[in-house]
Amino acid sequence: MPKVLISDKMSPLAEETFKARGVDVDFKPGLSPDELKAIIGGYEGLAIRSSTKVTPDILKAAKNLKVIGRAGIGVDNIDVGAATAAGVVVMNTPFGNSITTAEHAIAMMMAVARQIPEANASTHAGRWEKSRFMGIEITGKTLGLIGCGNIGAIVAERAQGLKMKVLAFDPYLSHERAIDLGVEKVELDTLFERADFISLHTPLTPETKGIVGADAFAKMKDGVRLVNCARGGLVDEAALLDALNSGKVAGAALDVFAEEPAKDNPLFGHAAVVCTPHLGASTVEAQVNVAQQVAEQMADFLVTGGVTNALNMPSLTAEEAPKLKPYMTLAEQLGSFAGQLTETGLKRVMIEYEGHVAELNVKPLTATLLQGLLAPSVSTVNRVNAPAVAKDRNIQITEVIHDREGDYHTHIRLTVETERQTRTVSGTLFANGAPRLVEVNDVYLEAELTENMLFVVNDDKPGFIGALGMLLGGNGLNIGTFALGRNESRGEAVALIAIDASIKDIVLDQVRALAHVRQAKRLNFA
Repeated sequence: MPKVLISDKMSPLAEETFKARGVDVDFKPGLSPDELKAIIGGYEGLAIRSSTKVTPDILKAAKNLKVIGRAGIGVDNIDVGAATAAGVVVMNTPFGNSITTAEHAIAMMMAVARQIPEANASTHAGRWEKSRFMGIEITGKTLGLIGCGNIGAIVAERAQGLKMKVLAFDPYLSHERAIDLGVEKVELDTLFERADFISLHTPLTPETKGIVGADAFAKMKDGVRLVNCARGGLVDEAALLDALNSGKVAGAALDVFAEEPAKDNPLFGHAAVVCTPHLGASTVEAQVNVAQQVAEQMADFLVTGGVTNALNMPSLTAEEAPKLKPYMTLAEQLGSFAGQLTETGLKRVMIEYEGHVAELNVKPLTATLLQGLLAPSVSTVNRVNAPAVAKDRNIQITEVIHDREGDYHTHIRLTVETERQTRTVSGTLFANGAPRLVEVNDVYLEAELTENMLFVVNDDKPGFIGALGMLLGGNGLNIGTFALGRNESRGEAVALIAIDASIKDIVLDQVRALAHVRQAKRLNFA
């Protein structure tokens, strides 16, 4: 039974969901980094919110960790790069608190438009300052969204219900999606120039950090109002303070800050600033939703292999996982076959999918194939980090999806280019789902890949098979299966032989010394 640690405060539904799905769980919120480091090695899963910091130091101690689940959207507290390098899946729950966060952004926009917090404080103090708090209507105003993903799209819908015009800047927003949402897709400078309100709904990345700064404020309308319920680092707080003091920005509503928890900030106390302590996801419904979702996702991964909302590997639903399992076995074996034969640096890899497999989700297959290909040279590789390892090694990866069906109902072909040569290998699935290798370097044969195998390339000459059989038998090696193929134009034959025990180096040298042998290699498919 897989075991998960919940290290942050979370709805009890998370613990219940894990147990109901066959996952053992410990609930230990409030651990110090040293305490977490001391126990994390005993868990396959770690479920967190925003308090736990998953650092390289923690990951180094997490010898058995397979998945980290963030109950929420932001993963600023997880070193995703280090997790990927360690082969650990990182998941979040991007939909569980989308409505809650979007509603908070609308509430903050209303609050800053009508100066509600200041008016509330004044009224509580017994001052009836009706003329002091002159607000503006939002009806007919233009709202500019920086980011129009899950949350931004909900904000757009709500704003349109309030009769606002909505502009959106988002490099990933398609023209068709913009039309469906009823928003006008614009460049960032255009948004700054035209918007009466600006609301941010984008992740914090190196590209978006400080996206709203002094240059941006200079391009905005006088009297613009800013709402940020996304990430504090998106806004240059010093530049915002200058813009507020100059009157360029009439008001700002902030739920997030560059440094959190924000106990001291130059924007605090400013009459035109509305502040809340990162409450975007803080509703009863959202906390229940994200807790249940993160538990469901992590349990699916640990029990069935399903991957949902992962940030560092392709998605694979719990329904897809059993269907893809035989294809993944085939992909890993093809990759392993090529990897074990590769003796020089990899330069390019092309993976072609044809027939039934081309209609499936091939991204997990590619990751699995790369795992098999790289495993002989990278001991820590798995299907989480294999694409990243390939990228780090400057290996060019190409996927080709063929819409035709060839000689096989399903067919995967791998072409590997190294510093010295190009090699191909391809395989299929039999009707019972058993993987079979069917081609090596344009030589056609049919072979099941078993634990101990011998691969031989030789000149196609009479008497060779008998000599090879005699040598193996003389060394006490029993042949299980013998797959043979040849390329007449090259005068070359290929043999793939299953033997009952691993061939020793001394025997392998004897095989290589046989007349007509071009290559002999020991292979293992445990």
